[in-house]
Amino acid sequence: MLLRPYTPADLDELLTLFYETVHTVNARDYTPPQLDAWAPREVDRARWDSTLQAHTSLVAVEAGQIIGFGDIDTTGYLDRLYVHKDHQRQGVATALCDALEAAVTAPVLTTHASITARPFFIRRGYTVVRAQQVERFGVVMTNYVMKKQR
Repeated sequence: MLLRPYTPADLDELLTLFYETVHTVNARDYTPPQLDAWAPREVDRARWDSTLQAHTSLVAVEAGQIIGFGDIDTTGYLDRLYVHKDHQRQGVATALCDALEAAVTAPVLTTHASITARPFFIRRGYTVVRAQQVERFGVVMTNYVMKKQR
């Protein structure tokens, strides 16, 4: 597995990975309407590309295929972290998180973790600040504000 910086040419593959991962891996913790609101078929491609370019964004590549990606901003906010549905529990998220966390100097790291991802972040030393209800497209779902002190 190789980690490399995101490029705009990666966007289509990232969006497919995002959609498929949310709709399969997160299906045990969220309802179909919640999955559709979180990961709709159509997303704001320009906004995704813009934020991925503005943040430190990495993709994990194996055998020429993107198997994961993540991004973090300069304040230490870990925005996205997704691993291909067929590459779960293979160290991809750990490698991405290690590299993303090392790329910023913020004394506190934060993320908004899904129900599914919460145990992963707890194992990494993040603590739950609070559960929250977020609304997307009129659909409410739970996630967790989590922080890690360095």
